[in-house]
Amino acid sequence: MAAAAAGLSWRRVSSFTGPVPRSRHGHRAVAIRELVIIFGGGNEGIADELHVYNTATNQWFLPAVRGDIPPGCAAHGFVCDGTRILVFGGMVEYGRYSNDLYELQASRWLWKKVKPQAPSTGSPPCPRLGHSFSLYGNKCYLFGGLANESEDSNNNVPRYLNDFYELELQHGSGVVGWSIPVTKGILPSPRESHTAIVYCRKDLGVPKMYIFGGMCGCRLNDLWELDIETMTWSRPETKGTVPLPRSLHTANVIGNKMYVFGGWVPQSAGGEISTHDGEWKCTGSFAYLNLDTTEWIGLISDCQEDKSNLLPGPRAGHCAVAVGTRLYIWSGRDGYRKAWNNQVCCKDLWYLDTEKPPAPSQVQLIRATTNSFQVKWDEVPTVEGYLLQLHADSPVPSAAGTPGTGVPETSVLSSQGGSSLHQSSQSLPSVPCPEMKVDHPSQANNVIPNNVQLSLSSNSLLKIEGKEKVAASENKITQETMKNHADATAFKESNAPSLLPVCTSSPQTSANVGELHDLDKRTVIPDASVSSTVSSTQTMVTQQAVKTESSSTNGAVVKDETSLTTFNSKSEAAETAYFMPSTKVNTGQANDSHSSRTPQRQMAPVKSRERQWYDVGIFKNSSAVVSQFYLLPEETLNASNKMEDADVPDYRLLKKQDLFPGTVYRFRVAAINGCGVGPFSKVSEFKTCIPGFPGAPSTVKITKSVDCIHLSWEPPASPSGNILEYSAYLAIRSTQLQENPNQLVFMRIYCGLKTSCVVTAAQLANAHVDYTSRPAIVFRISAKNERGYGPATQVRWLQDMKTSSSK
Repeated sequence: MAAAAAGLSWRRVSSFTGPVPRSRHGHRAVAIRELVIIFGGGNEGIADELHVYNTATNQWFLPAVRGDIPPGCAAHGFVCDGTRILVFGGMVEYGRYSNDLYELQASRWLWKKVKPQAPSTGSPPCPRLGHSFSLYGNKCYLFGGLANESEDSNNNVPRYLNDFYELELQHGSGVVGWSIPVTKGILPSPRESHTAIVYCRKDLGVPKMYIFGGMCGCRLNDLWELDIETMTWSRPETKGTVPLPRSLHTANVIGNKMYVFGGWVPQSAGGEISTHDGEWKCTGSFAYLNLDTTEWIGLISDCQEDKSNLLPGPRAGHCAVAVGTRLYIWSGRDGYRKAWNNQVCCKDLWYLDTEKPPAPSQVQLIRATTNSFQVKWDEVPTVEGYLLQLHADSPVPSAAGTPGTGVPETSVLSSQGGSSLHQSSQSLPSVPCPEMKVDHPSQANNVIPNNVQLSLSSNSLLKIEGKEKVAASENKITQETMKNHADATAFKESNAPSLLPVCTSSPQTSANVGELHDLDKRTVIPDASVSSTVSSTQTMVTQQAVKTESSSTNGAVVKDETSLTTFNSKSEAAETAYFMPSTKVNTGQANDSHSSRTPQRQMAPVKSRERQWYDVGIFKNSSAVVSQFYLLPEETLNASNKMEDADVPDYRLLKKQDLFPGTVYRFRVAAINGCGVGPFSKVSEFKTCIPGFPGAPSTVKITKSVDCIHLSWEPPASPSGNILEYSAYLAIRSTQLQENPNQLVFMRIYCGLKTSCVVTAAQLANAHVDYTSRPAIVFRISAKNERGYGPATQVRWLQDMKTSSSK
């Protein structure tokens, strides 16, 4: 079917930055989170550099690799296992092939040549190119390729292979060795430049490898299946129209589909397809195989290739890689050339969203005031925006509201000594919060400005028209610092991001109060308003934010020094309504900090028909400051909920409603990509603050000494009176943590008027190491005025593996 009929929405990337690699073919690519890593290939010589493209920032960079750097190669095997990449074989120069194996630790950009043991029966794989190299579990599967029978590289005597090897990997780094599995059934015929993917059905759980196409004197379009558990080869029966015979194509699995793009295909002549000695051409055809039903679905055929620049042009020897549900295609040969040294290569980069994005994580609170929230949610890969909605417990008028009252106060994340910080807010039971006034610099505008239109076309294609206005300050992405900063220099150079995951705090919220009798009257406090992540090897800085009060009906006040507050992470089930936006307008400012996961307290179930959701706006990034929401026309309120693809009024024509103090609001968020709006997240619940209590202490620093650490902080920006004392707490080991890891137990380690304290080695020896993400020791600091204690600032002190294992 045609591209439009198939609902395809290819996008050509044009606004990237950084050193763009020269065009080529025979290269390979893998994805690690949002990074596309490309190695090898040839065009006027074989490329030996490693290129990385950040799909989130549209930036190319050249990491500073070190170690046993491999020579350039083309048509090699290239697989990714976590943050480690394996390279096997390929052509290192014309007529000379390799059977070397290299490992790249992408967390440090460190190359290492590895020497696997030879198989107990038979010889190790011979030098080759055009083979397939597929990963499943802790094993790589090598099949086929092309070998040179001649010892003289200038006298190429090709031999097509159909040998099959298994390479066992060690955990994290290194390999065990090659083996030659005993297989059943008939082996696929010898071939090179084919594709191989591994797929495991969710309902059956049986991993299978699929080999498609390739070259063996003529191009092939046969499909082979290997049951990896039983090592049985078979030829599955397929439905639909099988793609033309091809080689040098790509195949990628997204969901339950194997997407096949491009390659060399027969040149039709007078309606007849030439075969062995005929002419061949590059193709831009595109199809997928439903791996559950083994049905081929054609998306773009050869006759539907167009020259309108709406689709990727014909090519072979390109690379394709899946980042989430998005398929990226880069470079490759774009025409028929017989001579190796007479190539014409594409320079373009394309992507296709293959399905709607998944639901984001729950909305998390960074900070609350009396009339605003600063919220965030985990980023969803390869999306173009987020639709944020709220629901208020109190009645909301249908078409009345007040104009905007300006940008609410926000806190700003800062760092010192090169360490990365991580910030979030969590619920404090039944303690009203003061309104904070924090000075802050200008921030990147997260919302599409008024002069920018965001629309969904008839095939749910997201379009952004006009020029975006971004504030002068840079939009920062906070990540944990790596264990060894010397090893992390490759990520620091060229503005390359760390591959390590962003740290999140333990999922906790107020639920109930129990008694703790064995801590010598040491106070255990509720959740913090802010969580910061810092490295154990450096001084740490954080900026506090105000927490929100949990619903008073389910909160608890810490009344004495023996009380223990426990927290659960139950939340309401995800909503299923869909919402299709038509325009974007400016609704607020963005925050540049990343917060920890903050699931909210258990909420009473509310039926969808009893709840009306209001749009906060559509945001480019995964954070927002919420002080208003859009009111809906009266006729819209009569509907039970918004349905998918429903028409949405122009936001600029809608009135706004301000948030009220002391009011509970529920939030949900959905991601948007080229296929439309995805499902909504689970619902989170926050309450705006009540004035009078002190804010959370700010700018927390931890300085490590030989036998202790020094913990210091600054007073709250909004004390709401005189500060009578501060309390600092340390998360400690407890039997309750074994029963429920989501319930942290805190011991008070300091109480006084000073804004600093010393944490001794004896106290640290009793610390609980939180493994929610990276190992960390958790501190909390809170201030008290005449009305009582305000929200606490939480700091996660990152530990290296040696430190954490000794705790």
